[in-house]
Amino acid sequence: MDVGAVHLANPVIAAAGTFGYGIEFAELTDLNRLGGIVVKGLSLEPMEGAPAPRLVPTSAGMLNAVGLQNIGVRRFIAEKLPALRAYRTQVIANVFGRTIEEYAEVARHLEGAEGLAAYELNISCPNVACGGLQFGSNPQMASEVVAAVRRVARRPLWVKLSPNVTEIGSIAKAAAEAGADALTVANTYTAMSVEFRSRKSRLGNPSGGLSGPAIRPITTKLVYEAHKATAIPIIALGGIEKAEDVLEYLVVGASAVQIGTANFADPRACERTVDQLKRCCIENNIPIIRELTGTFRAD
Repeated sequence: MDVGAVHLANPVIAAAGTFGYGIEFAELTDLNRLGGIVVKGLSLEPMEGAPAPRLVPTSAGMLNAVGLQNIGVRRFIAEKLPALRAYRTQVIANVFGRTIEEYAEVARHLEGAEGLAAYELNISCPNVACGGLQFGSNPQMASEVVAAVRRVARRPLWVKLSPNVTEIGSIAKAAAEAGADALTVANTYTAMSVEFRSRKSRLGNPSGGLSGPAIRPITTKLVYEAHKATAIPIIALGGIEKAEDVLEYLVVGASAVQIGTANFADPRACERTVDQLKRCCIENNIPIIRELTGTFRAD
């Protein structure tokens, strides 16, 4: 399975923010069975993230407001990346900045490190005060940040889009024209959970990002729209629970998928889905899984 120039052993990737830096899961699941791992979002300097509590369960998913807590790009290169090089799994660095210059500077640091297959630009996080969503909500700003990182990055560039927009196709097109090699569709949906007795948010922040099975039908449509708007590969992300969910995303245009929320309940969710996917393809006479991509019939 290929996402542009990035070859994956299978289309299942662990999503950023749900799988630590990858190495923490090595004793819980076989990392070599996964198509790839997207590490926690990396900023130029360490970030403390949002106040607790950071996770709230919902009836069909989860609200989170982690706030991109991370050790910073320099410590990641020195402390985490060396251990990840021991695995065959493709490692993708999720890149975040509060300014366009910071995005480019994080990528510049990563350029000198070995063991990465690609970068994923997070221009869509709803849980930080600046950066993130402000870049992913406007085609012009999305274009500017992608172009800035493209100028310093030799590795493939994936761009993680926001679902909190009126029309995702225009932003997908802007990112592609600015140099994106693939698009991750999509990040979490802005949402709230309030305790009526205290009149306060159940999160440490007033609001957070909704993920999980509840969002999958909405994200399916966004993947379809992004696929229609651009010719570059799409990585679908949102509410995957089983192999059938993966195949549905491929039919509407995805070349690969990321699994996020399921990792919180089951550290082996990605590996389990890989096993299910193999059985599902055999049972449904699908010899070459990539041939499903974009085969949706509107008639």
